[in-house]
Amino acid sequence: MSGFVTAYAQQRVDRQVGGPPPGQVPRQAAWQPMQLIDCPTAGTLKRGYFNVVMQAYPGGGIMAGTNIGMSNRITLGISYGGAGILSENKPNWDQNIQFNVKLSLIDEGFALPAFTVGFCSQGSGAYDDSLNRYDFKSKGFYGVASKTYAYRNQQFGLHGGINYSMEQDDNDKNADFFLGFDSRLNNDIGLVMEYDFALNDDRHIYGDGRGYLNLSIQWLYAENLVMEFMLKNLTNNRVPASSMWRGFRVTYVEHF
Repeated sequence: MSGFVTAYAQQRVDRQVGGPPPGQVPRQAAWQPMQLIDCPTAGTLKRGYFNVVMQAYPGGGIMAGTNIGMSNRITLGISYGGAGILSENKPNWDQNIQFNVKLSLIDEGFALPAFTVGFCSQGSGAYDDSLNRYDFKSKGFYGVASKTYAYRNQQFGLHGGINYSMEQDDNDKNADFFLGFDSRLNNDIGLVMEYDFALNDDRHIYGDGRGYLNLSIQWLYAENLVMEFMLKNLTNNRVPASSMWRGFRVTYVEHF
């Protein structure tokens, strides 16, 4: 098939024939993630598939989580972490285990994007006990649309959504918007960019009103294993920070 085609076409075929063979990760699983950097996509895990995610962030912090495809449309996940784990100081553990729920409402068609709603209480970075929030707020309730294309050997996706975070002790209760882009440059390298308008984080407590521009370079080591180096806050929007945020994430996908 030549020209532009939707990457979700293969997923629709998988659903019609009952899914891919046991133990075989779908062709798109590695480069079409459930989330970009912090922002979600419309992607969900198929029934019987799960992923394991581990992320290292500044200050010696680590966040680990897993998501499970309960059906072809519903994905459930949990995560937990803390700052200062990779250090000589006592770790500052997150207050609670966090949860992720995604429900796929509309499959991607030739002209229309996929659409998913969900809830995610996992933020990014260290947890601030005084304000009951993460460095980068969790998305909370959200809706997101994704449209993925392939042109010859190039593949890319466009994403956009709206969210309402429950982290509101800083008295910033606005709804927020986000946009994203991902591209598989070749069999080994992927590029991800996203922009969070941060309308719910512009009171000069953490955010300074410029939004968050984030970038990730992915190494697609295998069909079911992705390692990525992340650069966040390229707009220098965070009030306490003097430089961009740097982190590393590993995502592994497998089938029961």
